[in-house]
Amino acid sequence: MNEEEMKNMEEEETLDQQENEASDSVADEDTVASDSVADNESADTEAPAEEEEEKDPLEQAQAEIEQLKTQILYKTAEFDNYRKRTLKEKAELILNGGEKAVSAILPVIDDMERALANGEKTDDPAVLREGMELIYNKMMKALESLGVKKIDTDNADFDTDMHEAVAMVPGMGDDKKGKVIDCLQAGYQLNDKVIRHAKVAVGQ
Repeated sequence: MNEEEMKNMEEEETLDQQENEASDSVADEDTVASDSVADNESADTEAPAEEEEEKDPLEQAQAEIEQLKTQILYKTAEFDNYRKRTLKEKAELILNGGEKAVSAILPVIDDMERALANGEKTDDPAVLREGMELIYNKMMKALESLGVKKIDTDNADFDTDMHEAVAMVPGMGDDKKGKVIDCLQAGYQLNDKVIRHAKVAVGQ
């Protein structure tokens, strides 16, 4: 091999080396560009996710607000129904509140009618008196079933909560001072509430 052929071979090797280096440089640039594009795509993907995370609390708050609004509307409607029902029950109570009392007294009225009818058949005062006592006792039991009771005045201490003094009786002695001497009109309580004070004479 002469000197000229060797020179040509060296030039060819140099050209091949330069081509390989150029090819490697292009490949490196493509790799860098590809990585840059991937990074940009990753950044674009993460950005909406972050935006969604930022929107989640707001959407959650709005959902809670809607839920609270629904609950308030439900409670308002429920209270309105309760108010209407209460007013209706109150009106019915005012209108028919005496039904229980009337029902308790009706049997006594029946007895009184029978007593009047039987009174025409006899002139015996004892029979009439016995009939009146039976009716009176039945009436008192009916009142007791309704929570009505008679205020006790027999030898009772004068009590302004229960009694109304209509007369003062002097000279009754120290043991009768401040005591009920006589009851002129009976008093009554309804479930421990005085509905009529007993009118009494009090020792002075």
